[in-house]
Amino acid sequence: MYPDVQTIKTILVKENYISEADSKAAETASHDSAGYIDFLMRQQLLNKTLLGQALAESYKMPFADLTINPITKELIAKIPEDIARAQRVVFVKASDKIAAIATDNPAGVKLKDIEKHFPGQKIRLAYTLPEYIEASFRLYAKPLATRFSQIIENSERVAPEIVDEIIKDALTYRASDIHFEPQLDGVNVRFRVDGTLREAGALPKEYYENVLNRIKVESGMRIDEHLTAQDGALQRMDGGITTDLRVSLIPTVNGEKVVMRLLGSYVQSYDLADIGLDKVHRDLIETYAAKPFGMILTVGPTGSGKTTTLYALLKLLNKPNVNITTIEDPVEYKMANVNQVQIREASNMTFAKGLRSIVRQDPDIILVGEIRDGETAEISVNAALTGHLLLSTFHSNDAATAIPRLVDMGIEPFLLASTLQVVIAQRLVRKICSSCRYSIPLAQALTGLKVDTKMITHYFNDKATVYAGKGCDVCNNTGFAGRSALFQFIEVTAEMQELILKSPSTQEIEALAHKQGSVSMFDDGIIKIKAGVTTLAEVLRVVEPPKKKA
Repeated sequence: MYPDVQTIKTILVKENYISEADSKAAETASHDSAGYIDFLMRQQLLNKTLLGQALAESYKMPFADLTINPITKELIAKIPEDIARAQRVVFVKASDKIAAIATDNPAGVKLKDIEKHFPGQKIRLAYTLPEYIEASFRLYAKPLATRFSQIIENSERVAPEIVDEIIKDALTYRASDIHFEPQLDGVNVRFRVDGTLREAGALPKEYYENVLNRIKVESGMRIDEHLTAQDGALQRMDGGITTDLRVSLIPTVNGEKVVMRLLGSYVQSYDLADIGLDKVHRDLIETYAAKPFGMILTVGPTGSGKTTTLYALLKLLNKPNVNITTIEDPVEYKMANVNQVQIREASNMTFAKGLRSIVRQDPDIILVGEIRDGETAEISVNAALTGHLLLSTFHSNDAATAIPRLVDMGIEPFLLASTLQVVIAQRLVRKICSSCRYSIPLAQALTGLKVDTKMITHYFNDKATVYAGKGCDVCNNTGFAGRSALFQFIEVTAEMQELILKSPSTQEIEALAHKQGSVSMFDDGIIKIKAGVTTLAEVLRVVEPPKKKA
């Protein structure tokens, strides 16, 4: 639980975490602690680490960041659930006869109740944020299907409580999507975590209509419509953090299927380092982004993290002295001080027409959610040519293919050569869980992989070791936690500009890029394998090794 607004304000302003003006703006936006904090977070005036450190200092105790040292089922079991929930405490670790206990309510901790569970050890308290405590408490929870049964048996508000439980679980597991999939005899609930779907629970079909209506009402959909697709959105606030959810519904032969996309704070807070860019590539993209005009493209299939990369870049560029406008379908990440325009086909607000209007709005930086057609491509290139920095995504298998495809869409080669600065291709891979990572011989990692081992082994020495995850409570026994991206950068150098003027093939562009030092996505994957970021199997899942020895 957070202190009241005035207490938080005094702590943050007195210790210079925020200014008095920022605090007044937050107070105007909301009069409770959760809303006050949420405003500061959304305006990027504060982050969780700084908030936790500030509150911990006020209590004169250390800050326990439970995202760095996650709580496991083994740790949570050290303190009985009734005591933990009543006193808002979790066991963190023990060393040198000291048991570290984290709490968000130091005044409510009764040491005598806790000491008996740690005989011979001295209790040392640390402060942590309420949302970290709540996430840890989820480890006490029974399986989702069991909780469904308990809600159905004991609650008068079945639908709202079931929806709440599902969303809370999804946030705990850092899911990107929730799937409600009606079958003949029930409804499967699945979460997409780190790009992979996993079973979460099953819901009796007789209760699904009420759950569905609850989702429709909260999302602003029509509850009397069952035969057409619908889209909506809703928000949830928990522990002072707001989560936006985009909701999509389509009718199937077994009923209406729902997918909820979670746009949690753990996505919105990404920066260029978080998404897997090394320092060389970060410096490169920052150099191009600092130019007053030109085009930066991210390419890859759906779900490869293109928009996340561009928003990480926007986060860097978002300054008081620049006007940033985006046009997207849909607007996924809300960003303070950025003018975000939603495509609406029904009202004839297309990418092309919206972009024409945006150019007349005196922007410095424009983000186009996706270049889908020749008209949008032409307007984008002209905008980049006439004094705007333009960022966009483009569907292309690799960076080299993007350039011939844009020419095929009707962009004159001389215009493309003059405006395009860099093309970034990317794919997402799962990261090895840091809590259960261990080393294995390369030969073991190659076992069972359908690949010519000679194409892999020449990247490693004879006694090479790579890494894998054993599976633990932190990663839900998958061995993976979080995702990173594999990148390829193609810079439009003077030599590349000359080549583009000749309407080159993909192979010609690839050859010149390789000559100029461009690293392929597979090569970037090898670097991340050696660094223990991901596994060989993960890299091979998303990119192919080169046909010939590099």
